[in-house]
Amino acid sequence: MKYLLCGLLLVAATHASAQAPSLLATCTRSANLLSCVDAEGNAYSVATAGSTTYLRGFEVIGKRYWAQTNSRYGQLTFFTGLASDGEAWVGYTRRVGWTTINRFSSSGGASAKFTCSRMTGC
Repeated sequence: MKYLLCGLLLVAATHASAQAPSLLATCTRSANLLSCVDAEGNAYSVATAGSTTYLRGFEVIGKRYWAQTNSRYGQLTFFTGLASDGEAWVGYTRRVGWTTINRFSSSGGASAKFTCSRMTGC
């Protein structure tokens, strides 16, 4: 589930990364691609094409690759993902002002609903 939460946070981070460099990972950025590796060896990339965001990564602890696609429709973003061990997940993020409402569930049995705010965090 670490890669899923990381993927959710990357969606928000792609907008913030233009203003502040990452202290936890070494990243390379081009016009439509962000690629990072952290100190533990986890790697991920974020590519954008219009209103679609593609995330791919490798999780060192689970030794698995994962991919996630996010599709934005106004203030609503739907996402689906798949890991190399067969786990799949779906969910959405809805922006309401400075707050995001997030919900997801996975084939591994995990599910959650949480709210994040720029003022109070998640």
